Amino acid sequence: MKKAYIKLHIALILAGFTGIFGRLTTLNEGLLSWYRMLISGIVILIFLKLSGKQQFISSAGKLKIAVSGSILGLHWLFFYGSIKYSNISVGVVCFALTSFFNAILAPAMNKKRLSIQELLLSGLTLCGIGLIFGMDASYRTGILLGVVSSIFGALYTIYNERLTKVYESETMILYQMFGGFLGLTLLMPLFLAISPASSLLPSLADFGWLLVLSVLCTVVMYLFIIDALRVISSFTVSLTFNLEPLYTILLAIVIYHENKSLSIGFYAGCLLILLSLALQMYRTGTKRKLAVL
Repeated sequence: MKKAYIKLHIALILAGFTGIFGRLTTLNEGLLSWYRMLISGIVILIFLKLSGKQQFISSAGKLKIAVSGSILGLHWLFFYGSIKYSNISVGVVCFALTSFFNAILAPAMNKKRLSIQELLLSGLTLCGIGLIFGMDASYRTGILLGVVSSIFGALYTIYNERLTKVYESETMILYQMFGGFLGLTLLMPLFLAISPASSLLPSLADFGWLLVLSVLCTVVMYLFIIDALRVISSFTVSLTFNLEPLYTILLAIVIYHENKSLSIGFYAGCLLILLSLALQMYRTGTKRKLAVL
């Protein structure tokens, strides 16, 4: 359990940089997500070929993992769209709603009873989001895209929790990346028709940021998340990732000086999000102590 939490928090720190690197590239959200999945797939494929760790799985298994990769691709698409249409702080704070949607969707998908405690805890996050953006309509499009992104983020976490019990982390990442790449490829003509791009190819600088984003903030990060999901619930993982906005916002303040556009309501909302995380960690720790007794 301790190692799982360490891996989860390393993944959390790496996740904090995804919005920064996404903002640094000049590609639109569709091409950014598309290239990120392609490069990440190639990187993990090379790693598996050199290490010989690739797990043999059936065609049905590949399809299941590819579906989760397509869900992840949609999550990235709307996440980067939220950042492009607003700013980094807005995009990552909306991501905190993942735990709220997880608390609602996980019981339905896993055919379990709805947890009132989880719903109340994630409701604190929802109140935090309301405090941050309740009186500000200037980023309405970015907020809407961020909410859709959090729904896909919750679906990915719940769906992935089942797969981690069967497949190795490296193999899952491989088929998720290529599955998501194929899924986005099918959507790309429609996306480019709605949001045309001046260039389909990344510049040299964009390629450098994509490489860092793909290796550290994708392959390494998701390997750690998948390993953590083997012993930690999807809800706890989602709620823990509510800290991601805080890491990213600090970076955005340092790099882009976004603090100039952040209100008191923003910081009050962040405190509520932190409170929901602290209460969930206390709840999880209490459960483990009772289980030992």
